[in-house]
Amino acid sequence: MRPAPKGAGRFLLRHQFHTSDSKDNLPNGPGHELNLAAPSRRELRLMSASIRQEIDMLRREIDEHNRLYYLEAKPAISDREFDRLLARLKDLEDAHPEYDRPDSPTHHVGGEPIEGFVTVEHRTPMLSIDNVYNEDGLREFDKRVRKALSEPFEYALEYKIDGVALALIYEAGLLRRAVTRGDGRRGDDVTHNARTIRGLPLGLTHKKSLPAVLEVRGEAYISNTDFAQIRAEQLERGEEAYANSRNLTAGALKLLDPKQSRRRRVRFFAHGLGYAEGLLAVSHSEYLDLLRELGMAVTPGVRVAADLDEAFERIGEMTEALHELDCEVDGIVLKVNRFDQRAKLGSTSKSPRWLIAYKWEKYEAATTIEDIAIQVGRTGKVTPVAHLAPVEIAGTTVSRASLHNRDEIERLGVMIGDRVIVEKAGKIIPHVLRVEIEARTGKETGFQFPNGCPVCGTELIREPEEVDFRCPNPNCPARLRETLRFFASRGAMDIDGLGVKRVEQLLDAGLVAGLADIYRLSNRREELLALERTGEKSVEKLLTGIEVSKARPLWRLLTGLNIRHVGTRNAQVLEAEFGTLDAIMTASEDDLAATEEIGPVIAHSVRTFFDTPASRQLVEEFRAAGLNFGTPIQRAAVKEGDGPLVGKTVVVTGTLPTLKRQDADELIRRHGGKPSGSVSRKTDFVLAGEKAGSKLDKATELGVKILDEAQFLALLGESAG
Repeated sequence: MRPAPKGAGRFLLRHQFHTSDSKDNLPNGPGHELNLAAPSRRELRLMSASIRQEIDMLRREIDEHNRLYYLEAKPAISDREFDRLLARLKDLEDAHPEYDRPDSPTHHVGGEPIEGFVTVEHRTPMLSIDNVYNEDGLREFDKRVRKALSEPFEYALEYKIDGVALALIYEAGLLRRAVTRGDGRRGDDVTHNARTIRGLPLGLTHKKSLPAVLEVRGEAYISNTDFAQIRAEQLERGEEAYANSRNLTAGALKLLDPKQSRRRRVRFFAHGLGYAEGLLAVSHSEYLDLLRELGMAVTPGVRVAADLDEAFERIGEMTEALHELDCEVDGIVLKVNRFDQRAKLGSTSKSPRWLIAYKWEKYEAATTIEDIAIQVGRTGKVTPVAHLAPVEIAGTTVSRASLHNRDEIERLGVMIGDRVIVEKAGKIIPHVLRVEIEARTGKETGFQFPNGCPVCGTELIREPEEVDFRCPNPNCPARLRETLRFFASRGAMDIDGLGVKRVEQLLDAGLVAGLADIYRLSNRREELLALERTGEKSVEKLLTGIEVSKARPLWRLLTGLNIRHVGTRNAQVLEAEFGTLDAIMTASEDDLAATEEIGPVIAHSVRTFFDTPASRQLVEEFRAAGLNFGTPIQRAAVKEGDGPLVGKTVVVTGTLPTLKRQDADELIRRHGGKPSGSVSRKTDFVLAGEKAGSKLDKATELGVKILDEAQFLALLGESAG
């Protein structure tokens, strides 16, 4: 079922004729006599051309609406208006079969039932994918690939949709055949049902030349939203509900009647390439871009990583974003990106050697949403959290699950009192998978997302193109609590003695009302000693930790300032480029954006922060407290040829005996070098510790010089510790 439209009532076409018998719609208008004489040949040609034009325009308009709905999730008209367009096109094609085409949107409706399935041999076998269930398995796979290729390569990472594998064969741009995986060598021809798949183009169009033959492989699936609705409809009819969406999808493709298949609301994500003639793409990422241009829905959220270390980072990002997908996912697939390198790696009789599935065990349980509360984070982000009736999932008791944002609540259609399915995949935070609509009793209540901050009452804001609402008040008590914790954490100012419980104590006692108050605590020793379970040693530890933190490097202070989009890495880049906090504060947005790795989004965020009076006041309070604001660009003090790392790129990997990663990067910059996150032929040195992983292996392959910590410090003339 299509959601409520945006801009309902707007048509791309205005159909002036053929829609009414009213004289008002006739070419001559009201008040004119009709010429009932037989039309001339010229008039017939004009009528024929007009009908053909209308058919073509209708097809283009319907295809555009399908693209907006299925690919961009931005419907422009209502279901009823869409159905009117489709019905009009069907009437015209029935009346003028000479203008019918196999790629017309009307053929998505479904044809006549078939008597049975035809078995088809795959031109290129549809092999299975090897699975691993931990990072060690991925490292072993990566080691095999690097050994076989002996050259730089990159990975494409994509979600493993838990659906049914399907191959779509297009010839001259038209869908000619759809085949199931079968045994990998032969599958069933299910073209009659594939034509009913929502959003699947029956014809491909492109500004440039199309491949003569293109076999698109992917996953047929049913969305979680549709599956929940189908189950509810079944139970309402007194039928037994389907157990899972994958089995329902498989059953839909094997129905003999396509009209029955269409009711299952199957969709399709493209993710692979089979047999092709005339394909110009040289990599998987280029191929997916081409499919998007051709109007095909591809697996969402695909990332590219330069090596395995970066791939682990991308996997973390993708697992965090799982809740954004309205479909079942049971892992992440890593694929060598370039097609020529895939050919070198080849396949076994069972599976390709150039890809692996990193799968996680999925655990689900049914429970009830007892309440929905709002949390405010340190950036002001407002997050709805479901309070659940406690339920055991994968050996742990789960009583809370994030609902992420207002849009997620609307997508799920969740209400307080709903029975829901909560999923925990591997080590991922539990999330609400779907609502069991059929279990509703009528006692459930809706949740009203607030307009104002639930803590300080400030009106919430949402930036354009963002899904999250935020409290913009920097003095909001909820923001302050999280901000203090973060500021004192190891990743920021690393203040010994100022942990989570101590922050709560200081707030409750009114000893701090802002970040700068931390550096005034030395004047409040007696009040600190009066706190519960606080003695001389703990107070001395806290005050010493605060004093030591004043000398922390500038990047730590930048991180602790909690500027949106500025994490550890970006803070280090800013310090390396500008040297001092004052230089960063006075830099223009263009200068900030021109900095490598920063860009316009981060630059705007930095500029906005320092343009805020409250932020500038905080900086001045820190200045008065004696915090380290950096020094003028230290690279400029190193003359060309003087420093051992001038003009050199250094990669740090693994766990070093005494140096932390950030400290090693700081030493590299101090001696004129540039820290980098990935190894390439441009890398001059790799500083390697224990468990160095793929970066060390890649450096060995490329012949990059490798240093241990002792050699590194000796090169710089520094001492350990």
